[in-house]
Amino acid sequence: MVAVIGDIHGCFHTLKKLYALILKKYPDIPVCAVGDLVDRGKYSYEVVEFIRKNKITFTAGNHDYMFYYFIKHPSSMLGRSWVFNGSETTLDSYSNRFAEMNKHLNFIIKAPLILDLSDCFVCHAGISNHYSRKLGKHPLSDKQKLINIIERDLNSDHGILWTRDKLVNLGKLQVVGHTRFEEVTYDEASDTVYIDTAACSGNKLSAVIINESNIVDKLSIPTEKIDII
Repeated sequence: MVAVIGDIHGCFHTLKKLYALILKKYPDIPVCAVGDLVDRGKYSYEVVEFIRKNKITFTAGNHDYMFYYFIKHPSSMLGRSWVFNGSETTLDSYSNRFAEMNKHLNFIIKAPLILDLSDCFVCHAGISNHYSRKLGKHPLSDKQKLINIIERDLNSDHGILWTRDKLVNLGKLQVVGHTRFEEVTYDEASDTVYIDTAACSGNKLSAVIINESNIVDKLSIPTEKIDII
């Protein structure tokens, strides 16, 4: 059994409440997140530090990568994209925290792009149906092939950081964020659950509890106004 948290986007006070709720209902459960820790909300530094200190595994999202590439490789496509995607609040949260920023950037870039867990498959935006022919009938049978495709197409609209395509049915529940819904939303055709419930827009931060590809619980906390106003 595992808990997976949706896109946090700097909503630190909301994250703390949701994390406490998860552990109250499911003590000792492993917790992971689908990425987009930073941007839009006001407390990106605090979110990344909380994730790091609590040893929450996460798959990096497009906003996490844009943050990294803007600082480390500003002329790259991902770096240049950041200024149009909510960077201001992240820069504010790291003001006068340059040493901590560097530590956090190293933490972000070391994060995996996928988590193929026994209970589910976790990534940020999902594995696009665009790759179904290349991946074949059993997409998870050749993990290295999947990783090669993912890494080659990081900047693609079909890629694991950006896609809003229909997703591949992996033969295992796929848990993703990136595409916003007001509620946790399950797509039967691709066996995918979407868990970005627009915390940074003032809706709520959500998590799902998964056991052997089954959604056994959905937990949410309404966005704390302090995180976005």
